[in-house]
Amino acid sequence: MILGIGVDLCSIGRIERALARHGDAFLERVFTLEERQYVQALRGGARAGACAKRWAAKEACAKALGTGFAQGVQLQDISVGRNDLGAPVLSLSGAAATLLDQRLPAGHRAELLLSLSDEPPMAMAQVLIQAVAL
Repeated sequence: MILGIGVDLCSIGRIERALARHGDAFLERVFTLEERQYVQALRGGARAGACAKRWAAKEACAKALGTGFAQGVQLQDISVGRNDLGAPVLSLSGAAATLLDQRLPAGHRAELLLSLSDEPPMAMAQVLIQAVAL
């Protein structure tokens, strides 16, 4: 059963400007430690592109939750990692995890599906949240 879907576009140039202006302070405000470690290993356009995709993923996930960044949901409550095959995966903590748990029907677990893409000057993310019977 689908609980929510969200899509977001992010300008890579906007993220490049934020990185140039605020540097590590921007990264620390927006991204989890795991996300920062991943993007800090990248350079140039690859770094800005990776940040833009992760920003878009956070926005898309907040939309899929149905709240946006309200009801206590913070940027760092939504984290983009990678599985063993390198595919992007979402994990939730804090208010985002609590809200998702409240939306789950009894006898179900949440599955978060994430797709990322970029074609400069834009990055995009799509998130689908579904409840899967146990």
